[in-house]
Amino acid sequence: MRRRPESSSTAPDTSAKKSSGTSKTDEEAKLNHGIQIRTARRSGFTWLTLFAVIVYSSWAVYQYQYENLPVPLTAEQAGKRGFSEVAAMKHVKALTELGPHTIGSDAIELALQYVLAELENIKKTAHWEVDVEVDLFHVNVGATRLDSGMFVDRTIIYSDLDHIVLRMLPKYAPEARENAILVSSHIDTVFSTEGAGDCSSCVSVMLELARGISQWAHGFKNAVIFLFNTGEEEGLSGAHSFITQHPWSTTIRMAIDLEAMGIGGKSAIFQAGPHPLAVETFASVAKYPSGNIIFQDIFSSGVINSATDFQVYREVAGLSGLDFVYADHGAVYHTKNDKLKLLKSGSLQHLGENMLAFLLQIATSSHLSKANATVDDIQSSHDTAVYYDILGQYMVIYRQRFANMLHSSVILQSLLIWTTSLLMGGSTAAVSLAFSCLSNILMWIFSISFSVLAAFILPLISSSPLPYLSIPWLVLGLFAAPAFLGALTGQHLGYLVLKRYLSNVYAKRKQLSPAIQADLIKLETERWLFKAGSLQWLVLLVVGTYYKIGSSYLALVWLVPPAFAYGLLEATLTPGRLPKPLKLATLWMGLAIPILASAGQFIKLTTVIIGLSVRFIRHPGGTPEWLPSVGLSLFIAAVICLTLVYLLSYIHLSGAKTSIVLSTCILFALSLAVVFSGIIPPFTEETARAVNVVHVVDTTGGFGEKPNSYISLFSFTPGKFTKEVEEIKEGFVCGRHKAIDYVTFSVKYGCLTYDGTEEGWDESNIPTLDVVKDINGDKRITQVKIDTKRSIRWFLAINTEEIEDFTFNVGLEELVAADGKRSIDGWHTIQASGGKNAPTKFELTLFWLQNSTRRSDKMVQSEQRPLLRIRTDLPGVVTPKVETVLEKLPPWYSLFGKSTSPHTLSFLSSLPIDF
Repeated sequence: MRRRPESSSTAPDTSAKKSSGTSKTDEEAKLNHGIQIRTARRSGFTWLTLFAVIVYSSWAVYQYQYENLPVPLTAEQAGKRGFSEVAAMKHVKALTELGPHTIGSDAIELALQYVLAELENIKKTAHWEVDVEVDLFHVNVGATRLDSGMFVDRTIIYSDLDHIVLRMLPKYAPEARENAILVSSHIDTVFSTEGAGDCSSCVSVMLELARGISQWAHGFKNAVIFLFNTGEEEGLSGAHSFITQHPWSTTIRMAIDLEAMGIGGKSAIFQAGPHPLAVETFASVAKYPSGNIIFQDIFSSGVINSATDFQVYREVAGLSGLDFVYADHGAVYHTKNDKLKLLKSGSLQHLGENMLAFLLQIATSSHLSKANATVDDIQSSHDTAVYYDILGQYMVIYRQRFANMLHSSVILQSLLIWTTSLLMGGSTAAVSLAFSCLSNILMWIFSISFSVLAAFILPLISSSPLPYLSIPWLVLGLFAAPAFLGALTGQHLGYLVLKRYLSNVYAKRKQLSPAIQADLIKLETERWLFKAGSLQWLVLLVVGTYYKIGSSYLALVWLVPPAFAYGLLEATLTPGRLPKPLKLATLWMGLAIPILASAGQFIKLTTVIIGLSVRFIRHPGGTPEWLPSVGLSLFIAAVICLTLVYLLSYIHLSGAKTSIVLSTCILFALSLAVVFSGIIPPFTEETARAVNVVHVVDTTGGFGEKPNSYISLFSFTPGKFTKEVEEIKEGFVCGRHKAIDYVTFSVKYGCLTYDGTEEGWDESNIPTLDVVKDINGDKRITQVKIDTKRSIRWFLAINTEEIEDFTFNVGLEELVAADGKRSIDGWHTIQASGGKNAPTKFELTLFWLQNSTRRSDKMVQSEQRPLLRIRTDLPGVVTPKVETVLEKLPPWYSLFGKSTSPHTLSFLSSLPIDF
C-alpha cells in the first residue's frame, strides 16, 4: 500500500524553491519525507485563563475546606442529647463580659463561679443512671520543668490555683472510673483580652458537651473527665498541677486538649498521638473532620514559639490523645480584638459536633487502655499516624509503618523508571537530566531572590514593614508575583542551556533539516523540564521517608498523579518516536488531585504565618524589621517552585510568555503602589499592632541608688514608633539608646519617657534579694532570701556561668531540688505565678561552680553580669502616667499579653556577683 505523504508543520521556504532549490537538496527532502512536527499553539489568552482557573480552584478548595462551617443549632433543634452552638454561645458571652480574667484577679473567681454553677445544673438534669461528680480542686503550691518547647530553660512555680473537675460515668458500672478520657481547656486569659477565642470558646464547648454527655454516659464503658483549669497562660501550670496532684489523674488513659491561637473558624487537630487510637477514632466518626499532620510537624519543630496543655499531658503524664486549635484571625491572638463579635457563626457547632461523636465512640471502647502505651515505645515501633483531611469531609489516616512501605515502593518504582530511561537514552539523557535539574536550581534561586528582594523593599516604601496584615491577599502581588516571575526566569535560563546542548547533539546527527531539528529540540527540552519537576518531589519524598516526616505525604501527592498523567498521555518506550508538544490534558490530569489535596493547606499556612507576624519578635529591636516578610516570602517562593514547576515547563514554547510576564509585573507594580500610597493601612482596629506600655521601676543600677522610674513603650510587632509618639507626645524618646532587660526577654528598641513617672508606685513594693549566708568551703554555698512584696507574678534569672545548681524553698518545703538545670545564654529562669494568696517569700540556695571567683575590682564589677536578676509585676495596677498613655494610643494599637511579658507596672532588681 502506498503511504500518503504527511506535511510538516514547519512552513517550506517557497522563495528558495524559486531560486533553483539552493536551500534544500533532494537528499534533505527524502530525509524529511513523511515527518510531521506539531508545534505548541498556546495563546496568551489561553494561559491567562488557565492561571485564573488554577487560582480560582485553589481558592475554592480553601473556602470549602476551611470556611465552610455548619449551621448553628438551637437547644430545641439539638435536643437533650445533641450539641447546640446557640446554647454554647451564651456561655462565651457570659465569660467575655467579665473582661480579662487572669489568675489572681477578681474576674477569674467570677468565671470559676459561673462554670461551677453551670456544672451543678448539669448534675441536676443528668440522666438518672449517670453518676456526675463535680470537684472544686485547690492547689497550694507546685513546680515543674518541661523537657522541650518554649519553657525548656526554666522552672515553673505555681501556687493558690483553683480548677473545676467534672467526672461522668455509668452509675451501675463503677469499674468505668478506672479508665477515663480527659477533656481539658483553660478558663484564665492574659491581661490584655477578654479571651472570646482563647479560650472562652473552648470552655463553652466543654460546658455544652458535658450537658449532652450527661444524657449518654449511662451506656459508657469508660469515664469522661472535664477539666476546667486555670494557670495555662502562666506556663501550663493548671494542667501540670492537675496531673501531678489530683487523685483522678491516675485513671486517665487519653487526653483531649482544646486550644485557640486565634478566634473561631474550624477547630482542627494540630497535634495527635503518639498512639494512633485517638486520631483513628476521630477520623472514623467525626462529622466535619479537620486536621493535618503538616501543622503537627511544624509545631513540633519549634518554628512556632508556643505551647499548650497537651505538652504536659504527653510529656509529664505519658498520655496520648488529640490537641485541637482554633486558628482563624491569628493576628488578634492575646490582643483586645479577641472578642465575641469576631467569633464566626458555626465555629462552636463544628467543634462540638465532632467532639460529641468522638466521645460517644471512645467512651464505649474497650481498647482505651491500649492508648496509654509509652511515647518511646510507640515512636520506636513507627506506629504513629499520618493524617490529613480532604475538603473537611473525609480524613485520610494510616500508620507510619504503612507510610514507610508505600513511600519506599513509590521511590523504588520511580528510581527504576528513571534508571531505565537513562539507560535507553544513554549519555545524552544523563546530561539532559543534569541540565534540567540545573533549570530547577536556577528556578529556586531566582524565585527566592526576586521574592526576598520585594520583602526588603517594603520597609523602604511603607510606614510598616508588614503592610499586608490588614489585607492578607496583598501577598499575592507583593511576594507571589515576583516569586513566580523569578521562577519563570530561572527555569527559562535552564531551558536555554538545555536547548543549546540538545542543539549540539542534533547537529551531529544531520538526519533532519535545521528547521525540523529546531522544533524537535524545543519539544524535547519542554519534556525534560516537566520530568525534572517530578524529580524534585522524588528527592523530597526520599528525604521525608528517611526521616519519617509525616508531611512527606505531600511529596507523594505531587509526584504520583503528574507522573501517572505523563506516563499515560505522553511517555513512550520507543526511542525512535519523535517528541510532540505536551498536552494540556496532561497538566489538568496531573494537577487535579494535588490541588484538591493540598491547595487549602498551603493557603491556610500562609494565613497562619501572616497572623504570627504580629507577635513575631521575641526581643523587640533584636530582630531586623524585614525578617518576618523575608520568612513569608521564602515560604511563598518555595510553594511556587514546588507546585508550579509542572506548569512552568509549558510556558517556554507558548506565545504567552510576554503577556504572562507583563501581567505579573503589573500585579506586582499595583501592589507596590497600593502599599506606597497608604490607601490600605497595615493595621486596623480589628487587626491591631501588639504593643506593651509598662511603668518600670528599676533598681538594677546599684545598692543605695535612687530607683529609676520610667514608662517603656515597645512592640513585638516589627516597626518603628516615630509617627505614633508624635501624636501621643508625653515626652517619649525612641531608639536603641537604652536596652531594658525584662529578665525573660530584652527590649533593644523602644520608647522611653521619664515625665510624670513618680506617681502610682511605692518603694515598699520593690522586691528584695538578701544574702543571709555565704559559706566558702570545698563547695561555695550562698543562701538568698527573696521577698516579692505584693507581687504574685515574678521572674528570677540565675547566672549559670557562676552557679552550678540551686534549691528553692517555700517555707520549710523544698519545691525545687538540686538535680541539674538547663540554661539558655547562661541563664536559668524561675517563672512564678499564683492566686491572691500565693506566697511572696522564698529561700534560694545557690551552689557555685568550682572555678567561680569573687573579684572586687570595681571596673570588673561594672562589666560583670549580675548573679541574680528579678522582675516582679503587679497585675491590675495602672499608674496615672500609663493610663494617660493608654488613652492616647491609636485605636489600631492593642496591649499584648503572654506568659513572659510584663504587665503595666513592673519592678526590676538584681544581685551582683560581688554582693
